[in-house]
Amino acid sequence: MAHIYGVSFGHRSFNNQIVCQSRTPHLQNTNISERTNNLEPNNSNLYQFTDQKTNRYIWVNPKTSNSSKLAQKSYDSRYNSLTKVAEYLNSCSPVEKDIFNLLDRSLGTELVAQDGLIILNNISNPETAPFLLKYFLGRCNLSWKLVLYNVTLKVFKKCKDLDSAEQLFDEMLQRGVRPDNFTFSTIIACARMCGLPGKAVAWFERMPEFEIQPDDATFAVMIDAYGRVGNVDMALMLYARARLENWSLGTVTFTTVIRMYGSIGDFENCLNVFRDMKGCGIKPSLGCYNTLLDAIARGKRVLDVKSIHQEIVSNGLRPGWATYAALLRAYCKARCGDDAMNVYKEMKAKGMVLNNVLYNTILSICADIGFVDEAIAVFDDMKMCKECQPDARSFSTLIAMFSRCGKVSEAEAALKDMLEAGFEHDIYVLSNLIRCYGKLKLRDDVARTLDMIMELDLSLDERYCSCLLKVMTETPREELGKVALCIGKADSKLGDVVKLVAGSGGVDETLKNEAREVLAGVRGEVRETYCNCLIDMCVHLEKLDKASYFRTLL
Repeated sequence: MAHIYGVSFGHRSFNNQIVCQSRTPHLQNTNISERTNNLEPNNSNLYQFTDQKTNRYIWVNPKTSNSSKLAQKSYDSRYNSLTKVAEYLNSCSPVEKDIFNLLDRSLGTELVAQDGLIILNNISNPETAPFLLKYFLGRCNLSWKLVLYNVTLKVFKKCKDLDSAEQLFDEMLQRGVRPDNFTFSTIIACARMCGLPGKAVAWFERMPEFEIQPDDATFAVMIDAYGRVGNVDMALMLYARARLENWSLGTVTFTTVIRMYGSIGDFENCLNVFRDMKGCGIKPSLGCYNTLLDAIARGKRVLDVKSIHQEIVSNGLRPGWATYAALLRAYCKARCGDDAMNVYKEMKAKGMVLNNVLYNTILSICADIGFVDEAIAVFDDMKMCKECQPDARSFSTLIAMFSRCGKVSEAEAALKDMLEAGFEHDIYVLSNLIRCYGKLKLRDDVARTLDMIMELDLSLDERYCSCLLKVMTETPREELGKVALCIGKADSKLGDVVKLVAGSGGVDETLKNEAREVLAGVRGEVRETYCNCLIDMCVHLEKLDKASYFRTLL
């Protein structure tokens, strides 16, 4: 038995050709009359009978005297009349008595089971379908029941009516009709069409309950379903099996696998899957390209991003909003300011509207790499945009940039605009202002801003404690007490460490114990930031022995 994460499927050989019920083989009939005679319920072509008519016909000379009679007797004539009945049933009221009367008049007494398949296959009204099923179940051989149920499930799939499909499945079980692979694959497809991958997974994992072995097509679509519910391990395992056994995969499945590899930071495999897809002769869609760009953007692979962009254009695809958004995020992530600005200008030239996230992304990269004029232009564009306006992050980024550049008046003006726009004071903004005041030796402004932080009773987390620790590296000695009080409000232990660092004396056991306790409560980048800020503060205060001690804690 092969066990897949709690789902057990019986072993089968994949060396033989698999006939998937969800696919549509051609009917190999040579005589029109044989079309109805050769169809038995166990025939693998049964489900496809109503999807297409045979391509092989006996030619009848239309000039012969009996040609019209032959045409009327052929099943083509009946097929056409049945599709017209289905068209009427699609628009009629779902009243059982009226539907039954109509069918009695239209079908007469010589009813054959495939009449029901043809009508149901051409139905697009989920309210009418249950009455049609009831009608044909009462008049057809028992061996056709499963087929009629499955074709009715196709109606619900076509209408994206998963609730009705699930109710019909329960009815099948109550009536003793055993489902098959076609039953489950249809419901799974319906769940995916409804945007409910969790439901698709749940139905897939019920198949062993009925001793049903999924076919390749069902396994393939489940790669996408498992990927969308976040079960990366299961999805990637199925993908590896698909490549080993040469399952037929579509663009959607490859795109999902690329997205999953991107989510776990495996950027090389993102590109490998993309190459596999092209190696299978599948032409990537624009959506696939966009997903690939988003995935590898996290890896800061600028050359790959540019290569993919060029491939999109050379393949005759027209980059859309999502493509430009992915390119913008990729270049900003890699800190390629010129490339990011070129994409931004191209979007503006094409009349594309950026949302707040993209505006803030390009604004942040401009601020980080010192594109001051460009950042101001982006901010002004944002203010002129009707669809979105600067938010708290936009103002914070602009104020932080002005503060780092020592542009005090511009930073204060931006803070004033921020407050007038209805946003509250932000500890990140005020911390940057304090650092700016400290660099310019504006001690009165440092004290005033620190008093403001105390009065506003702002909540501080580890990130903002880091900001204030950085402030202390440039704060005059006489103002350090106020900064320590602000830090102590958020983390009393960290505030005690700051006081011990600023106080007289060397590295004693009290400082060591307090520092170890504080650093034990933080991890990763925060711990490194704390240590670096404390080292800088020790250097600023000319306490080199304490600086050496904190270096040992990195």
